Amino acid sequence: MALNKTALQAGIKSLLTDMESRNEDAKSDFANQLATLIDTFVKSGTVTVTVSTTGSATAQTGGGTGNIT
Repeated sequence: MALNKTALQAGIKSLLTDMESRNEDAKSDFANQLATLIDTFVKSGTVTVTVSTTGSATAQTGGGTGNIT
């Protein structure tokens, strides 16, 4: 599963639209909400790893391959 760039863009656009309607200085709120959007975006990725081993429970050998998406 790829990172959801479309959702990130939509979230940033919504955040900017919200900031335009504010009268007070909202830099801290903007920074907090943007950081949350980016954190959610990064955490939307998945890591898939396949590992195969051979041997007994105390003497494992083998390796793994995988894709980071």
